[in-house]
Amino acid sequence: MTAATVSPTAETIAPGEHVPTADHRVVLHGMPWSHFEVFLALRGDAAGPRIAYLAGELELMSPSRDHERLKSFIGRLIEAYAMDRGLDLSPYGSWTLKQPSKEAGAEPDECYIIGADQQKDAPDLVIEVAWTRGGLDKLEIYRRLGIRELWLWESNVIQIYLRGPQGYERSASSACFPELDTNLLTSFLDRPTVLQAVRAFRQALAG
Repeated sequence: MTAATVSPTAETIAPGEHVPTADHRVVLHGMPWSHFEVFLALRGDAAGPRIAYLAGELELMSPSRDHERLKSFIGRLIEAYAMDRGLDLSPYGSWTLKQPSKEAGAEPDECYIIGADQQKDAPDLVIEVAWTRGGLDKLEIYRRLGIRELWLWESNVIQIYLRGPQGYERSASSACFPELDTNLLTSFLDRPTVLQAVRAFRQALAG
């Protein structure tokens, strides 16, 4: 068996400081692809850590309550926008995406297939919440997986990345939702409940 080393995340938290809202993450180094598959099989469909893999590094991450709240709010606002604009889409949650030949695998916070064809092999849009810093390079993982659009929420800003010939490039607008103002969307993430956020967002869209 290949030897592995374990390290906690490189999180920006002072030593000894207790942060209840922080994500909990462990990265295992020197792990072959087969170990990634074993971890997935052992967890099965039960609730457990999200698992990611990149070129010999395996990450186990248990998202915090605030992390989960944010990804859910963003998802519900996207769905409200799609309903308002008459767009077809379906959420696929933390769909396990993997490419053994590319040594890459991940389970996004949220992902969507957009359009009538819901039989695609990969989502059109992946959403990741960077609530606590550290862990594997998700941009590189999703680049290897061929995901064409990635939204990365960090510090109440959604950064949009579109995949091009040279990898991901930052974009001011979404290819999936060209008319959507993501700054407007994020302005409703502080609402006490998701229903309040959705109602306020739809009112803003109506002008």
